[in-house]
Amino acid sequence: MLFKIILWRIFPLLFLAIAILIGWFASHELPLGVFFATFVPLTKGMLPPTIVGHGKMKGTPPVPDDMMPQARPANEQFLELPGGYQMPQSGLGMCCRPSAYDDGLVYRSVLWYLLLGGRHIDGAHLYLNHEAIGRGIAEAIRRGIKREDIFVTTKIFPTHFGYESALKNGKEYLKELGLDYIDLVLLHFPSNFPMMSSPCKKEGKDATQCRRETWTALSELREAGLIRNVGVSNFALKHLKDLEGLGAPIANNQIQFTPFEPEHVMEAVQYCFDNNITMTAYSPLGGMMDQDKAMADKVLNEIAAKYGKRVSHIMLRWLTQRGFATIPGTGNPDHMKDNLFAILDFELKDEDMNTINELKHSAKGFMHLDVRQSE
Repeated sequence: MLFKIILWRIFPLLFLAIAILIGWFASHELPLGVFFATFVPLTKGMLPPTIVGHGKMKGTPPVPDDMMPQARPANEQFLELPGGYQMPQSGLGMCCRPSAYDDGLVYRSVLWYLLLGGRHIDGAHLYLNHEAIGRGIAEAIRRGIKREDIFVTTKIFPTHFGYESALKNGKEYLKELGLDYIDLVLLHFPSNFPMMSSPCKKEGKDATQCRRETWTALSELREAGLIRNVGVSNFALKHLKDLEGLGAPIANNQIQFTPFEPEHVMEAVQYCFDNNITMTAYSPLGGMMDQDKAMADKVLNEIAAKYGKRVSHIMLRWLTQRGFATIPGTGNPDHMKDNLFAILDFELKDEDMNTINELKHSAKGFMHLDVRQSE
């Protein structure tokens, strides 16, 4: 009897609910972006803006109306990009936490970060928060920060790859952000996820052709002065080589990177360093999946105690000394200031750098996005 109830009543309702949910996601321009904007807050017990609307989530506090820009870190460090541009090594990631999906909290986060002395904001089309980021930047400029001092990164998702699509979307990003130029635009992934399409894929072009056409279009936007640099994200070695000699030089490769990354990741890292391609580490503290494990690691805690620092300081400092830019994500002003200033008043000794380097051999249990098998 119970089996019949499940089979004929509960199962059809569950199937219908799933079908409606899939249809709802698919009805949006960026279904995966809507999924993350819905799923991430729910994992923290918060109703997402995709369901209840923006401005209703709690988190990042309001920025005082009379707050003016504070001093930047005295020993701030930069990475050199093609064309003589510089990217601050410390940045604010605008993804993958509840406060990154509510427009009110995004606006506050960006404004707090810029007024506290930060100048590097990392976003993406997929995050669905361009306009809120732009409002935060505009308010910071109104309060006295120069636009040329702010470094803005965004990314184009593979569902929008293709020559004409990239030209159109690159210009659209400028409107959404309210900017005259974008400092860095990245190809978010080398290829599409299964079951997802793109304009050039609909034309029968493979993943290699898609990203090459996209790269050509972004290179033209760079020539026109609308984009200052072009880069990639989550690219393995073979994907990087696909773009050799095509259009603009590769300015940056943004990848997931912590001390626990498996050895094969270093293949692409070494190629980038050998070819003057800067590196940015996202999820530098372990991200949603591995942050608790990283903070509990015995070796990192011992090194942190040695320097009188927190584990997060050690992980960010290790990346900085290795030549990476870092974009930890937070909506907490205290954490922003900590990430900006507390990693610049000390230096890890060679033996501690080497000890942390060896942690990749104990990476069991740590999640890593492996793109080696992508087309």
